[in-house]
Amino acid sequence: MWYWLFVPALGVLEWIGVLLAASALGVYSAGRVAPEWGEDPGRVVIDEGVGFLFAVAFLPPSAGVVIAGFFVFRAFDIVKPPPARQLEALPGGWGIVADDVVAGLYSNAVIRSWSYWVEWMG
Repeated sequence: MWYWLFVPALGVLEWIGVLLAASALGVYSAGRVAPEWGEDPGRVVIDEGVGFLFAVAFLPPSAGVVIAGFFVFRAFDIVKPPPARQLEALPGGWGIVADDVVAGLYSNAVIRSWSYWVEWMG
């Protein structure tokens, strides 16, 4: 199944490791290019990747989770509900990545709630 490439079946500790490593790499790399490219440059996309990982973390791997994760995450990333917008003010790579982590956490909560509701209704 193609979706296993995007949302692997990981245990809790593996997910925590992936999230920590991706976040650290994102903060570091975004922080390195920010002085040259400006704050939150469009060319930096690692923050979106990190946010997507938070959106699908700990959820069962499926094509539906991948698709929902993408669209729900993009919606929250565009709207930037509090505290996402405020976190953009953090220095360097922290501000670039933190707002996407928050968008990913909101997305995860929405997808998880929706899946529980569908299961309950089904």
